[in-house]
Amino acid sequence: MDPAIISAFWRVLAGSGWHGLTLRAVAAEAGLPLAELRRQAASPLHILAAHQRVLDAAVLEGTVDDLGSTPRDRLFDVLMRRLDALQPDRAGVIRLMRDLPRSPLLALWLAPRNAGSMAWMLEAAGLDAAGPGGLLRVQGLGAVWLSALRAWEKDESEDLSATMAALDRALDQADRVARWFRMAPEEAASAPAAGPDMEHSPEGV
Repeated sequence: MDPAIISAFWRVLAGSGWHGLTLRAVAAEAGLPLAELRRQAASPLHILAAHQRVLDAAVLEGTVDDLGSTPRDRLFDVLMRRLDALQPDRAGVIRLMRDLPRSPLLALWLAPRNAGSMAWMLEAAGLDAAGPGGLLRVQGLGAVWLSALRAWEKDESEDLSATMAALDRALDQADRVARWFRMAPEEAASAPAAGPDMEHSPEGV
């Protein structure tokens, strides 16, 4: 999908919200005929899915194997790079997050796609996302990501220091839970086995 379409989508969403967004407005913002937009995107959900794939790829392409780092450090790096990739579309992403409580069907649609993205983030950090243990890690990392997103939403600093601190705390809490459940005595114990003690919701981008 043309990156201009994804950028235009977020700009329109920032101004109109999810419930006011139209594909005609996205096409106009992207400078494309409506017919060309139709050729590339069947619906707003199609654009959202494309954006998630772009985010996943951006993190994976920037991943460098670091055998000297801990799994926790690798997860911190992976999630911060994912947040960095969200920065150009910050206003639209935040507007979507705020609209989600009034959009339960959208939240349900996002939930499995967010889980799929978290599985790729675990893989980027060198952690197994397969099997029962992998499923627990995916769920745990999803909760950590949600905590980081909530901090990022309020963090207007250039260096995202508040977001980094929140992510650090969430990973510490997830690590304690993983050790309590004895997921593994070494590396896997440093990966989230279950989420931090917070209200779970399917939100996230």
